[in-house]
Amino acid sequence: MRFIITAAFIIIVDQLSKFLVSSLMQVGESIVLLENVLHITFARNPGAAFGILPYQTTILVVITVAVVIFIIYFYRLLSAEQRLLRFSLSLLLGGAVGNLIDRLRTGYVVDFIDLEIWPPIFNVADSAIVIGISLFLIAYWRDETYKRSKEMC
Repeated sequence: MRFIITAAFIIIVDQLSKFLVSSLMQVGESIVLLENVLHITFARNPGAAFGILPYQTTILVVITVAVVIFIIYFYRLLSAEQRLLRFSLSLLLGGAVGNLIDRLRTGYVVDFIDLEIWPPIFNVADSAIVIGISLFLIAYWRDETYKRSKEMC
């Protein structure tokens, strides 16, 4: 149940933040939150990460649906003790579905988090995906290291 609740929370926060930005701002408009650090800048991304595959909505939707199916399948293989892996997959699911909703509804993803030190503008779903991938790799590495150490004993 936590898996669904976490993913749903990410989707809701992502969609609500995108709705607010697109309702209250014009494309290209920027609001300074922290000078030279953080801005809210409304951008439309018709592609994937870093703008790759622009205007390839059908391909991106198919890839995302395949990823969502894989996430759900892999989650079902995990034991209850693998909490970090399970949590990371819920973040990945929420992020993937959040951006999928945009692509299906408009053909582009709304981005708005603009860090001055990082050129791409991103959103809550993108953040959940990056954090989810990072936690997944850490958890997977920890599990594999633990398994190898048990085999050596």
